[in-house]
Amino acid sequence: MTDDSTTTPGRIDFHHHFMPTSMLTSGLFGDTSGWKFQKDEGGWTPQVSVDFMDQLQIDTAILSIPNDIESRLPEGKRRHVARELNTLTRQAMEDHPGRFGLFAHLPTPTDIDAALEELTFAFDVLGADGITLTNVYGVGDEARSLGDPIFEPLWAELDRRRALVFLHGEQTPGSNQAPSEFLPTPVSETPNETYKGAADLVTSGRKRQFPNVRIILSHSGGSTPVLAARVAALGAFHLGCELSPDEILADFRTFYYETALSGFETNLVALESFVEPDHILFGTDFPAANPKTVNWFTNNVDAYFEARPEMLARVMHDNAYSLLPRLTAGTPAQL
Repeated sequence: MTDDSTTTPGRIDFHHHFMPTSMLTSGLFGDTSGWKFQKDEGGWTPQVSVDFMDQLQIDTAILSIPNDIESRLPEGKRRHVARELNTLTRQAMEDHPGRFGLFAHLPTPTDIDAALEELTFAFDVLGADGITLTNVYGVGDEARSLGDPIFEPLWAELDRRRALVFLHGEQTPGSNQAPSEFLPTPVSETPNETYKGAADLVTSGRKRQFPNVRIILSHSGGSTPVLAARVAALGAFHLGCELSPDEILADFRTFYYETALSGFETNLVALESFVEPDHILFGTDFPAANPKTVNWFTNNVDAYFEARPEMLARVMHDNAYSLLPRLTAGTPAQL
């Protein structure tokens, strides 16, 4: 990484999970994903994140919950979980001024009234930076992807607020069991779920219908950069999508893409050839990804942009300052 501190101050991490131990042990993050935490990885606290951030020169991390968890709860408890999580995250922000932001968690937004109520509370009371959405809610015949008409009131409110949305792929197991212990759902399915969410928002017309919503795709959009052209051609020429191939590709390019678990030369070349420089952001996926994993990907990003310190600065923080003006250049964000 360059030593020029004028172009490379601290990083802004757009993919950093709020993951208290009580939620991990309760199974709310999904017992069927096959994901394993290493035995030497202790429980998570905000201080654990701060220590990790200091080691990796991260100024601010925007905290988020990685998937839909209400569906695993009795119906009577579902509306209260999001409020508890968002309030706890706000407390972490207050306990560590400038170090954290909040992508607020919503109750499963097929319950539109509950989702809109929590969205209003998160923005107007907690001062959230944005919200987190999972690409699909429910499974089987009950599954509803984000382009479904049921979510239109939510998108309309997000558009009215010009909101920032962090879109994470759901950890939904495939129809077959995982091929091996080395290919659990977060490795083999989640990145493609992110792509499916992005493709649905584009081909359903939601991305064009609500242009003021700024959407960040997790994990560099998963397979989005390499499959967008497939969606464009087959959607327009074979399946009757009302959008032209050029319009579909243009809408895919309006997403933002962050580098968590995807900071590798092949991925970065694809991103740079697909989106404008101001649409690439930094992310880690800590603590779901352990420090060794995060460091490996981050070092790859640093090495890839090493000869272009201005572009490295864009990815690490300048683009973040444009998306979230409260993050003052070179200065940790203040509440």
